[in-house]
Amino acid sequence: MGLLAVLAIVASASPVAAVPPPPPNPSDGEIADAGAHVEAQVGEIGVLINRVAAADQQLRTLDDALARKREAVNRALVDLQTARSAADAAAAAVADSQARLAEAGVEVDAARTDFDQVATQAYVRPVSSSVVTYFASGTPDAAMDRAQVLSLVSKNQRRVLDDLRRAQITQANQHSAARRAKTDADAAADIAREQKNAAETAVQVAETEFDTQAAARATLQRDRAAAQSALDVARSTVAGLQSQREIFLNWDDQRKAEVTALLAAANAAAARAAADQAARDRAAQLGEGKRPHTQLESSPASPRRTQPKSTTPQVTGSAAIETVIDRAMSQLGVTYAWGGGDEQGPTLGIRDGGTGDAHGDYNKVGFDCSGLMVYAFAGIGVSLPHYSGYQYNAGTRVDVADRERGDMLFWGPGGSAHVALYLGDGMMIEAPESGDVVKISPVRHGGIMPYAVRIVTE
Repeated sequence: MGLLAVLAIVASASPVAAVPPPPPNPSDGEIADAGAHVEAQVGEIGVLINRVAAADQQLRTLDDALARKREAVNRALVDLQTARSAADAAAAAVADSQARLAEAGVEVDAARTDFDQVATQAYVRPVSSSVVTYFASGTPDAAMDRAQVLSLVSKNQRRVLDDLRRAQITQANQHSAARRAKTDADAAADIAREQKNAAETAVQVAETEFDTQAAARATLQRDRAAAQSALDVARSTVAGLQSQREIFLNWDDQRKAEVTALLAAANAAAARAAADQAARDRAAQLGEGKRPHTQLESSPASPRRTQPKSTTPQVTGSAAIETVIDRAMSQLGVTYAWGGGDEQGPTLGIRDGGTGDAHGDYNKVGFDCSGLMVYAFAGIGVSLPHYSGYQYNAGTRVDVADRERGDMLFWGPGGSAHVALYLGDGMMIEAPESGDVVKISPVRHGGIMPYAVRIVTE
């Protein structure tokens, strides 16, 4: 399905920008019949408004708790991959030390052979030029020759002996290095196992707690839907169905204008992102050989991964900010999938044991909130961890009131619940929650962290 079709569906299903939900569009007959009921509905409006507000607050509190639990699993997965990378490096050091040990052994053998040859030639096999022959000479000149020969032989023996000792010292050093490397590898492997256990425990805890919380959420959603429906009816009655007709027409004009503007902006961003080969190359380089974020089982990292992780952009200034925003905007309408998204685009989601499973995220290809940020910033060569709490510490913090286009906004303690990309003018792009899609939303100030994070600076 193309971008236009996706955004058209999103626009008809739920607001993606500042347009409110559609008001009713009454017929002429309904306008005439409803006139007698107007006065009866006036007194109920205040009660309904309070009910909806209370339900909204409860839902926001529950959503934050669920989001923190989901992101805690992301954190454990990131920690696990870091520990495994350390174990891989230690194992490589062991292999290198063993190779150096073998080389030192060869040098020891060669030195011993040289020493044996000199000793044999000097003392065991006397010939006309040997030491024994010189000792047998009876003239002063011959005695001088003997002294010179003995000096040369002694120096040669000392050289061979020195070579032997140096080779033995090198061998001993390599043994020591190998033992240290093996100790480091064992320690790193223990850390990796502990992190894997932590990840599995976090998943199990989420599975046991999400069912109860999801049921509470469903109850609140039903209450909210009922209150909102009654409130819509009461408002329509109080304002008069005739004025509702005018409100609907105004709303429809606004919706069409904003959807048209959004489609134009999204299409332009997608075109620029598709044409930006340099950004795609930077993202591909970051993702090359990287162990998948959701992989729990042990396996060595790919040897092709040679680029270190960095939160320093390879490009800066306004062009870098627009590259990040274009990549995020190019994904408008893409399905939310918990655990999904990497440097090169949407990926298959994973099980979370609760809300994500209920929506079938593990069978969807898409992004979660932190995965969308990983993809957007990869285009400027920035490698972000797939966990909003770590992303909150990835760049320069600025007061949230001083946020600028291209900054990341966070919710929950330490940024652990949610992250979005600020577009300016009070709007942001986000992958909000299971059952939804990547979309543009007004900035929500309830629960927002006091700082925004700025990756790109002038």
